[in-house]
Amino acid sequence: MFELFQSGGFLMWPILACSVAAMAIVCERLWTLNKRAVTPGSLGQQVQQMIASRELDPAKVVAIRESSPLGRILAAGLVNMKNGREIMKESIEEAGRHVVHDLERYLNTLGTIAAITPLLGLLGTVIGMIKVFAAITSFGVGDPTVLAGGISEALITTAAGLSVGIPSLMFYRYFRGRVNALTVNMEQEAIRLVEVIHGDRPAPAPAATLHRVS
Repeated sequence: MFELFQSGGFLMWPILACSVAAMAIVCERLWTLNKRAVTPGSLGQQVQQMIASRELDPAKVVAIRESSPLGRILAAGLVNMKNGREIMKESIEEAGRHVVHDLERYLNTLGTIAAITPLLGLLGTVIGMIKVFAAITSFGVGDPTVLAGGISEALITTAAGLSVGIPSLMFYRYFRGRVNALTVNMEQEAIRLVEVIHGDRPAPAPAATLHRVS
């Protein structure tokens, strides 16, 4: 395997570095973009019930903020719930921008890796073919072993670049879609909170089975 790696030329090293970085980003984002961790299903209902039962206090707001990214958005609205609808919406939107920025962390890097690794493979192909034609110019086409090195470098770097770039692009698109879905979910929860606080929507009835934020 190492001999195959070496035969691909010096461009195999940046391709290898890109593959390691892509794998680290994919593992980290799979862990971070867990729907239960980002938007706990019962959090919005818990907050609405606290408002309805007048159990909300500064300590609970802090606990909500620290519970999840969705909690950060809802807590921003709760802090400004007495300042009017517009101020409350502005604070939620500002918190939402910060949360979405955190959810998109490293995705641009993953997209860059998906774009440049096939190009690195293509560059390796060009360099390999240059070596092939240089060998043909110097030694002719009578000895195939003279041409083997350049052809091998051209094929291996192309295959390596595509092997890294294709999965990176797939995960990049997948994570983009997941972030968009989570963002829509958080927007819906924030809108419900605003409507409950300002009387446009009734608060849900207390549920004994709900896990309370403490």
